[in-house]
Amino acid sequence: MRGALLHAVGDDKLDIRDDFTLAPMSPTDVRIKVRATGVCHSDLSVLNGVLPMPLPVIPGHEGAGEVVEVGDHVTGLQPGDHVIVNWTPACGSCPNCLVGQPFLCMTYVMDSFVNARFRYGGDTPAFGMAGCGTWSEEIVVPWQGAIKVDPAVPFEAAALIGCGITTGVGAALNTAKVRPGSTVAVVGAGGIGLSIIQGARISGATTILAIDPLESKHELAKKVGATHAITPDQLMDALGTLTGGKGFDYGFEAVGKSAAIMTAWQATRRGGDVVIVGAGAMDDTVPLTAFQLLFEGKNILSSLYGGSDVRRDFPFFAELYKAGKLDLESMISARIKLADLNDAVTALRNGEVLRQVVVMD
Repeated sequence: MRGALLHAVGDDKLDIRDDFTLAPMSPTDVRIKVRATGVCHSDLSVLNGVLPMPLPVIPGHEGAGEVVEVGDHVTGLQPGDHVIVNWTPACGSCPNCLVGQPFLCMTYVMDSFVNARFRYGGDTPAFGMAGCGTWSEEIVVPWQGAIKVDPAVPFEAAALIGCGITTGVGAALNTAKVRPGSTVAVVGAGGIGLSIIQGARISGATTILAIDPLESKHELAKKVGATHAITPDQLMDALGTLTGGKGFDYGFEAVGKSAAIMTAWQATRRGGDVVIVGAGAMDDTVPLTAFQLLFEGKNILSSLYGGSDVRRDFPFFAELYKAGKLDLESMISARIKLADLNDAVTALRNGEVLRQVVVMD
């Protein structure tokens, strides 16, 4: 089968090849024919080494497809089911799962660093990003990594639910629990930022400010729910105009940079919530003083995968989409083929696009 392989961090091009095979399935695994997969900034973070992965690796983690085979011990899925890929499968028995935080489960994440799910060039092993590798025509994942979805939801929309939508909308609904009538600032108007904006709109926030240096992104931010959009250098004026100088109830960071976190901190009122959603580098430190942390009274919240239980939230977000509450079509900037992935990565690096979705033949 066909897939896109990263041999080494920093490579200029992905190796798009047709000789991939899958490692044998275990009795608890599911084989999925990938029908659509997103090109996400987290994929780019694998390519540039910000998110460490074993090499060589097939990127891709935001995907949806059709079940083609299930292991002997799998009871809740069958061939023909439409599923969304869950890149953080929950084992159900670790300490995080037992206290209701399945998004922090590390059981299968750790397994993905030692279990190479692919073969190429005969019998050379290759890993899948986060145990997935959706930039290939088929994948094998634990049954917990395949969440059934209504077939009425198009695969392209379902793929977005698999990461960007769940991460962003979940940050607003699950992590911050945005209150109706509140004010929200979102730093970064990419796929995650737009999803946060949509979550804030669904939650009933009355003022939603999008902050992004690229003015070309402001119109779409307003289309999906932002009431205002500015560049970072306009923040002080916006604080005065929109909040009377006190700041926003919630400040979301959706970039993965310490500078963006500080912008979110600056935008948030005393006693408000600063929510970290972007995936940053391990050596990118945030310059907050001990004095600020105590006396400004702001709460720093981490939102990994939108604080979601995907067994509940994937179907919930699919229903919001079907009801017209989630605008997923506007989030897709281009539909491309797997062979176009190198061009797609270049466009993503240059900030030219929002969410490109690979549609498999």
